[in-house]
Amino acid sequence: MSAEENMALARRFMEARVKGDLDAMDEMMAPNFVSHARLLPGQQPNREGIKWASSQLVVAFSKPSVVVEDQVAAGDKVVSRFIVHYTHDQGELMGVAPTGRAMTSMHIVIQRIFEGKIAEEWGIGTMGWKLRGQRLEQERIERELVEQELRMARTIQQASLPKEVPTLVGWQITPYYRPAREVGGDFYDVFDLEEARVGVVVGDATGKGMPAALVVSAASSMLRAVAQALGSSSPGEVLAQVNETLFARIPANMFVTCFYAILDPKNDSLRYANAGHDLPYLWHGGTSEELRARGMPLGLMAGMNYEEGEVSLREEDAVLFYSDGLVEAHDSKGEMFGFPRLRALVAEHGEERRVGDLLLEELYSFVGEGWEQEDDITLLTLKRSASLNAWCEL
Repeated sequence: MSAEENMALARRFMEARVKGDLDAMDEMMAPNFVSHARLLPGQQPNREGIKWASSQLVVAFSKPSVVVEDQVAAGDKVVSRFIVHYTHDQGELMGVAPTGRAMTSMHIVIQRIFEGKIAEEWGIGTMGWKLRGQRLEQERIERELVEQELRMARTIQQASLPKEVPTLVGWQITPYYRPAREVGGDFYDVFDLEEARVGVVVGDATGKGMPAALVVSAASSMLRAVAQALGSSSPGEVLAQVNETLFARIPANMFVTCFYAILDPKNDSLRYANAGHDLPYLWHGGTSEELRARGMPLGLMAGMNYEEGEVSLREEDAVLFYSDGLVEAHDSKGEMFGFPRLRALVAEHGEERRVGDLLLEELYSFVGEGWEQEDDITLLTLKRSASLNAWCEL
């Protein structure tokens, strides 16, 4: 074949490839055709691979056209420089969703022709890097949308936490909450009940991120609503009803641990029940003891009963409620902060007014600089000060 005939064959092949004419492509390729230039991930360097790639382009693009800008033929080889015009409006390609944009890519292809068939091919083009650029742009936009949604979710979650806690004469209630991510799986609440009582709750949902945050929001709202609707002095009864509702509504692989207590300031008592949560510590006279009560996490099994306990709080007594993000924090050597350390610190410093701040200082000293928080951290301290019979909410 002459140089002109070889160049004409190269042009026809490029047009057939761009338009997805697989029969024409098959006719123009030699049986042992080999391509040395892969365009798409997973494309094979043979006849079937080049036809598969062409079919992928046709599925993704509409209005394809080819403009050959330059060709040179020497011996059995043809070098072609051509421009492809197309609109990406039909399907995904290389992870890039259709944009509807008209696009242009430039290609330089070297083809070896043997006995009137294209036997071998080398080439470079701009389509690949343009698509990768679009994919990166799409990923950036998706990340920004996710970040925006997370910021909104965090705002909503922060708004669901109590903006202030009841101010009681003779009592100090101090919460602290720090999620490990934009949104967290911990929650706490302090709310008024009938007969001048106050409900105090700290909880933790399995997992992290948005799923845990959604479950937490549902559990927290539900517990407050049930507690206030029942007007009950029984925390175990409240947890049992919340458990039944959550069990029917949250995913099977999720549950919520929760410690719920009812403070009665008139008789200085704290009545409590536990749904599988870490045990709070009661500080009294230089010692710390666990507030024990048995019960399964909320939403795990139906028909659960929750054991109750009750303690009287004397002057200067304090109760620390917390989540496992504190005790399960690790230092750079992998050592865990742990329950024994926490209990010892409560015993030593429980009488101090801001015991929560002290515990956080001990945590940061333990984990060291550069620590990446592993889990949400929630602390809530309830402290009885001077003996006063009257109390009020400001």
